[in-house]
Amino acid sequence: MAALALQRLAASGPLLSPVAAGVWRLDEWEFDDAALAAWVEHALALGITTFDHADLYGGFTCEALFGRWLKANRSRRDELQLVSKCGIKPPLAERGWQVKHYDTSAAHITASVEASLRQLGTDYLDLLLIHRPDPLLDADEVADTFRRLFESGKVRHFGVSNFTPSQYALLASRFPLVTNQIEASLLHLDPLFDGTFDQCQQLRVRPMLWSPLAGGRLLDAAANPGLYAALQQLAVELDVSVATVVLAWLLQHPSMPLPIIGSRRLASLDDAAAATRLKLSRQQWFALLQAARGDEVA
Repeated sequence: MAALALQRLAASGPLLSPVAAGVWRLDEWEFDDAALAAWVEHALALGITTFDHADLYGGFTCEALFGRWLKANRSRRDELQLVSKCGIKPPLAERGWQVKHYDTSAAHITASVEASLRQLGTDYLDLLLIHRPDPLLDADEVADTFRRLFESGKVRHFGVSNFTPSQYALLASRFPLVTNQIEASLLHLDPLFDGTFDQCQQLRVRPMLWSPLAGGRLLDAAANPGLYAALQQLAVELDVSVATVVLAWLLQHPSMPLPIIGSRRLASLDDAAAATRLKLSRQQWFALLQAARGDEVA
């Protein structure tokens, strides 16, 4: 089976794989160096070359854990694309953070990027995202910070995560953005109807999707029996896994979403790669939407 081909995230955006591997829970997977290498190598062999990080994942440890592999394989940096996010400060007494808050100041964004580069063992990020919309975000300050990071060669492209269409439009009016990473799945349909996917189509900017399997709930027959039954029936008809059907449903949206798969199972990466090759009929797509919503479209 041929490896997946890279796809442009936006007109001026990076080339990323059509699905990404997420490392949110890497600290929980208890990988030794051999297991980490096997997971990364399996993803790369499939053509899943984009790895999604954030500074605070695993209590600010996951980038360093992934960096074990990259520092041992520095010559392979150009084979993969690194995405990271910043801006969330959880309560951490040792850092002087008493209350969870957001920080999109120039000082914090710059310090976060420097830390990510150091932890990962690289001299640049392919894509940096503001992790959450900050009520105190100064669009001019963030744009100036992005510009300095780009000119220094430390970050090549920029975007946001979890922004509403109006929040996205504000920052995009100051600096070119290439994606909005948002939650979307058959159990979280908001982006289809709140203008988020519409904006992505309008701007020809592909959204990245976190939790496309709803944290595994879409694979649990007991959690959503009606929806699972519809998924299972279609999976049997198409001779694929339920996870592949779930991801193919998302990939079919014309905004061209890029799902992020956050699982240690090698088979989950296989399911994601298979989803990029699966085309649902329009009736199959709407049947799953109906099962998810519990009623037919008006």
